[in-house]
Amino acid sequence: MKRIKFNLMALFAIAAIVLSSCGGVSKMKEFAEGTDLKLEPNPLEVHGNMVKGTVSATFPAKYFNKKAILKVTPVLVYEGGELPLEPKMLQGEDVEDNHQVISYDAGGSVSHDIEFEYNDQMMKSDLELRFVIIHKGEEIPFDETHKIGVGVIATSKLVELDPKPIMLTDKFQRITPKKEEAQINFVVNRSEVRRSELTKDEIKALEAFIKETASKENLELKGINVSAYASPEGPLDLNEKLSKERGKGAEKWLADIFKKAKVEGKAGDYVSTQTTAEDWEGFKKLVQASDIQDKELILRVLSMYSDTEVREKEIRNMSKVFLVLQEKILPELRRSKMIANVDLIGYSDEELLEMVQNDNIDSLNVEEMLYAASLCQNEDMKFKVYQKAAEQFNDVRAFNNIGYMNLKKGNLAEAKSALESASGVEANNAVVKNNLGCVALLEGDIDNAQSLFVGATNAGQEVKYNLGIISIIKNQYPAAVEYLAGSDTFNQGLAMLLSNRNDAAKNTFQKVDEAKAYYGQAIVGARIGDENMVLNNLRTAIGKDASLKERVLKDMEFRNYFQNEAFTAIVQ
Repeated sequence: MKRIKFNLMALFAIAAIVLSSCGGVSKMKEFAEGTDLKLEPNPLEVHGNMVKGTVSATFPAKYFNKKAILKVTPVLVYEGGELPLEPKMLQGEDVEDNHQVISYDAGGSVSHDIEFEYNDQMMKSDLELRFVIIHKGEEIPFDETHKIGVGVIATSKLVELDPKPIMLTDKFQRITPKKEEAQINFVVNRSEVRRSELTKDEIKALEAFIKETASKENLELKGINVSAYASPEGPLDLNEKLSKERGKGAEKWLADIFKKAKVEGKAGDYVSTQTTAEDWEGFKKLVQASDIQDKELILRVLSMYSDTEVREKEIRNMSKVFLVLQEKILPELRRSKMIANVDLIGYSDEELLEMVQNDNIDSLNVEEMLYAASLCQNEDMKFKVYQKAAEQFNDVRAFNNIGYMNLKKGNLAEAKSALESASGVEANNAVVKNNLGCVALLEGDIDNAQSLFVGATNAGQEVKYNLGIISIIKNQYPAAVEYLAGSDTFNQGLAMLLSNRNDAAKNTFQKVDEAKAYYGQAIVGARIGDENMVLNNLRTAIGKDASLKERVLKDMEFRNYFQNEAFTAIVQ
């Protein structure tokens, strides 16, 4: 048998290589004193449905093997699963790769940003770091994981998705003013009412108007104003007499009409007469509206002279012009103008409700129908009237209000359909846009909802509230505070809480008698270390809404109280 001789020194050398290449690397599985692993923030926080944080590590000198790679994988472990996040690769000085180098002699520090999408199971969770050493193609996992973070604070998720829709109102007027006017013209220097004047269409229309008013209960004569004029020519005393006589002529005619129409009361009870001896204002308006060749010259005379006699003299001096005025302007100023004012009395509330109850609303106009709907206390009856108005008049308000009512009931599909019909009638209606934004928000289409709300800013304060909700969802808390200012709602308090304005949040929550508002006050108490505030408000919150108990048990806002006996007694 051939004997093999071993070189003892060579054997020791081989053993040293083996130990240094494998055993030395394995030593990295035990962190040396001075190793520091941290998570910021801890607990993590969700904002805008995303959780972000920073993992940092410090390794002491003489720890990191020059030829090793260290793969660090953050893993979020929660009930129902785990989520491995983007790993961080580190390497020793002699590794030829592109990872961050950690010096063997000096050690080193590293930071690694993490980000993931939140779901509600993650509120109660642990963030672990899992380490694997890679050396010459071999992977050597650590025997233990290292927990560096606990839980995810999800206070922003408390936001109330309660967007505010807006109704469109009717323009119903129970009393609608109506008027009819006519004019009797006179011959120069005369005040007799000519028979030919009484056959004019406008005179016949005024007579018919007075007769109709007398015959209908829903028409009420308020009065007839008579304005009698003389043209600005001739002596003033003559013109004063003419204007008064012309007024009396109109009054006499009206008295005859009142008698024929059987109007209750005397004409004198309704007719009031004003006279104008020289109608310079009427003269000026007619000249301005005319096509008289020298009208600018005439108007200049009127502006230069305030004395009526001087005005008339200067105009008469323009003999050619004055002939035109006598023909085209002055005859129109010798007149008595009569204006009859009547109130059209609409249906009473009682009459409208009776018509709705008897399903007898087809004869109503759109304003009456929409107003009748507003009177209905029964929601089904109200809805039925709006449907009738939408069908009969294709009115944007009817469709919008159908959408509003469906939104309030949580019928999103029906609300969306009605509001799209409203938009088809009036595409740029701000109220309709706001309400479509409410639908989009409740459907989870946040970007579309925001776009619609921005396009509806003129619709009212409700839009600002709705934009406040969007701002909370999108992690824009200062903007949310501005939008929600003055609303005295839970969401306003939440926006302040998320902006770290604890006192303001507390004051706002105290104005809201809702379970979540008391819960918000308990969070404020936890943040400022007020145990009584935490316990008292949690009792009230859970008393109003028992489902909050489950949240409290995993809400990291209360992590400092999980071992508190009084706290435990409340949530058991």
